[in-house]
Amino acid sequence: MALCWYLLSFLFHSLYAHNDFFTSIGQMTDLLYTEKDLVTSLKEYIIQEENKLEKVKEWAGKLDSLTITATQDPEGYLGHPVNAFKLMKRLNSEWADLESLVLKDTTNGQASLPCFLSFLGFISNLTLQRQFFPTDEDQTGAAKALLRLQDTYQLSAYTISNGDLPGVVHKSQMTVADCFELGKIAYSEADYYHTELWMAQALTQLDEGEESTIDKVTVMDYLSYAIYQQGELERALELTKRMLKLDPNHQRANGNLKYFEFQLEKQRKAESEKKEQEDKKKEKKVLDKRDAQRKRSKDPLPERKKYEMLCRGEGIKLTPRRQSRLFCRYFDNNRNPRLLLAPVKQEDEWDRPRIVRYHDIISDSEIMTVKELAKPRLRRATISNPTTGVLETAPYRISKSAWLSGYEHSTIEKINQRIEDITGLEMDTAEELQVANYGVGGQYEPHFDFGRKDEPDAFKELGTGNRIATWLFYMSDVSAGGATVFTDVGAAVWPKKGTAVFWYNLFASGEGDYSTRHAACPVLVGNKWVSNKWIHERGQEFRRPCDISENE
Repeated sequence: MALCWYLLSFLFHSLYAHNDFFTSIGQMTDLLYTEKDLVTSLKEYIIQEENKLEKVKEWAGKLDSLTITATQDPEGYLGHPVNAFKLMKRLNSEWADLESLVLKDTTNGQASLPCFLSFLGFISNLTLQRQFFPTDEDQTGAAKALLRLQDTYQLSAYTISNGDLPGVVHKSQMTVADCFELGKIAYSEADYYHTELWMAQALTQLDEGEESTIDKVTVMDYLSYAIYQQGELERALELTKRMLKLDPNHQRANGNLKYFEFQLEKQRKAESEKKEQEDKKKEKKVLDKRDAQRKRSKDPLPERKKYEMLCRGEGIKLTPRRQSRLFCRYFDNNRNPRLLLAPVKQEDEWDRPRIVRYHDIISDSEIMTVKELAKPRLRRATISNPTTGVLETAPYRISKSAWLSGYEHSTIEKINQRIEDITGLEMDTAEELQVANYGVGGQYEPHFDFGRKDEPDAFKELGTGNRIATWLFYMSDVSAGGATVFTDVGAAVWPKKGTAVFWYNLFASGEGDYSTRHAACPVLVGNKWVSNKWIHERGQEFRRPCDISENE
């Protein structure tokens, strides 16, 4: 655009290089051709401006309809992990691209004053709002959350890209650029498994005709390398040949072609040389393999795999005999005065360890108050480093939390009193009410709430002993995922708004109950709010007397 204005200025200045045109019709005819050139340049300038404006209008129109839908139900909209990822990506990357487009070849003040003021207003607002934009860390975190959900809930890249998740209200599909971004983030982490999945999905969508600024050669470049890194030379070679059909001069592809062919020939030769030796050892290997399979079948299921199975609802089913011991009842905790007229609804969720759920135990208005008090204070949840004791963030705990005291609001005081009435335990030595809100794919991987023997100073600074019990409120329903699972015993407790679950972390002897190891599963769809109360040993001497029988 600036070049166009430069040429126009040059032509105008050229006109003033001559004078007395009116004295000769012959020279005046030259002015007609000069004006024709000016009109041609002006039309080219208009076309460039219209093309740029069309792109800006298309972007604005798309986001206008999107933001109208999103702001009608913000939490529900962002409850879809794809929507959350795309929001991080737009604000961190795509708005910067739009700004570059708007700033490209500006008229250097030669536009009309109202137009120029509007332009300045937009740029000023964008600059002001940018301080609140997500960062690269947020975009990467949201991408990793999608990969975590993909693994935990065994979802295909196609399913996620198409937005076909359970319980979805605001369905959202991923573009080629979105899939490519996920693949690139996996690639940067040397995660070639997920790189392959998402680059393959991006390529599929391109093959199906989706228009994108990302071309097939770029996608195949990442894809072939990811496949090679996983040891599949033949597939990597075939993909490289396909790349070269599209771009015969691609330097890296030409180099890879020769390298892959050499490595493949070398591999085949090595396999041929070993074939005779392998045939001789074949019988022995079969026997060894059978022995290994027998041994593996006796090994306990790895915790990670068990955790993910429980998150998917593939939990251990109680035997009919154990199931028959679980009941629902109205509970007044031995005729507690505050529960006599309104006993609470208690349901046995599990027998060993005993996990009970209380229904309709916190009202919607109380939940709203707790959330309003917590929101301004929410900070990234931390864990205590078992070596240093220092609080620090961890990739296996994805949530934000805040602490609320009974002294600051009557609702918190009432909630604390209610927990004391139901459990019969002293609240003065308990920790403050912790409120947590889980982010995209939010989770807390398997952990213990109590301090183990190898952590003697876990709660030393509190001076209230170990965590004897845990009380957990569910303050929202979750469309999919988000269960509390106990990996050692195979129990799963699903979120239900207005309920709470309770269990003891310590036996009556004071020893830790290792069967209470638990986790918060990743939230697949929805928005999970919880609050919990960690109750400590001090003050419980007469409320829960010690017992030398460790395992009761």
